[in-house]
Amino acid sequence: MHAMGEDQVKEAVAGSVALLRTATDQDWDGPRAGLLEWSCRFTAEHIAGDLIAYAGQLAGRAQTAYVPFEITVEDSTDNAGILDVIEATGALLAAAVRTTPREVRAFHPYPFRSANREGFAAMGVAEVLLHTHDIAEGLGLPYEPPAELAEYVLTGIFPHVRPGPDHWRTLLWATGRGELPGRARLTEWRWSNNLVLATDRLTLQGITPAAAADLRAGGDGGFEWLDGGPFEGTREASEWMMKAYEAGIHRPEFGLFALVRRSDGRAVGGLGFHSAPDEEDRAEIGYDLVPGARGHGYVTEALRALSQWALARADVRSLFATVERDNAPSQAVLSRVGFRQVSEDVGDEGLLAYQLRG
Repeated sequence: MHAMGEDQVKEAVAGSVALLRTATDQDWDGPRAGLLEWSCRFTAEHIAGDLIAYAGQLAGRAQTAYVPFEITVEDSTDNAGILDVIEATGALLAAAVRTTPREVRAFHPYPFRSANREGFAAMGVAEVLLHTHDIAEGLGLPYEPPAELAEYVLTGIFPHVRPGPDHWRTLLWATGRGELPGRARLTEWRWSNNLVLATDRLTLQGITPAAAADLRAGGDGGFEWLDGGPFEGTREASEWMMKAYEAGIHRPEFGLFALVRRSDGRAVGGLGFHSAPDEEDRAEIGYDLVPGARGHGYVTEALRALSQWALARADVRSLFATVERDNAPSQAVLSRVGFRQVSEDVGDEGLLAYQLRG
């Protein structure tokens, strides 16, 4: 089942506070937190600040910048009091995640200028896990969160990172805090919320590895589908996407998108790339719709938007699509968007090939 994030925030905060409460009698001002330049106390305050900031973004529906406020911990607050603040701000983020509608997005700068409730939950969990690790190192405490929480973060906001057998060690490596055999140590890193493109009637919502895994397993990927969808092509595309993710070659902006109606928030189909652009800067694209959404021009609208976005990039010179010879509606969609037939009898199935150049 696809996780919304409320339970993960609660679990991460509870585990962090339980550990750090065993060391409230230690000095938190002197020791540095792991590899950070911050003290353990400042890092703990930073956790609380991030949790309340993410809750504020969701609650305030901020669209262009962070809500202009920050939390201040009184100087007289002891270590136990700081943990009380972390518990309180964690509860506020969990509540914001629970009460925010799925379609709401709020401002976050990296990399596509917004995140939904799942993105903010994953970022909050990441802040808690990673900075608890930093503080634990500074205080000499053993810390390893549940593997499921590390996997939740990786499959939500690190879609570009090849998963490893140990989710926690992979997350530490992905954030410059550890080493993995066969991988160079990172000195710079970023997480990545999903890309969303808007059209008049739709939003094209990038599907995360977490959502793709759920779709592959027969779930809904966290979307409310029209007519009991998704269609089988979307599940197959999720399988391809997961194979690329597991191989470490997935580029999230060239993955799979759910087509979601803006009028009611229902997903009506899938659209996306088979892979990142090849050596000729060409990317193959495919799509499907649930039967009840056909005949309304949704694919034409979505394909036009995604094609314009892709061809505006420096690394895409042309788009390619194949279609069955007897699928006249799909051929008409490609033609309306500007694709032109360039060959036939492609592959074992004798498909027609269409191309759109930038």
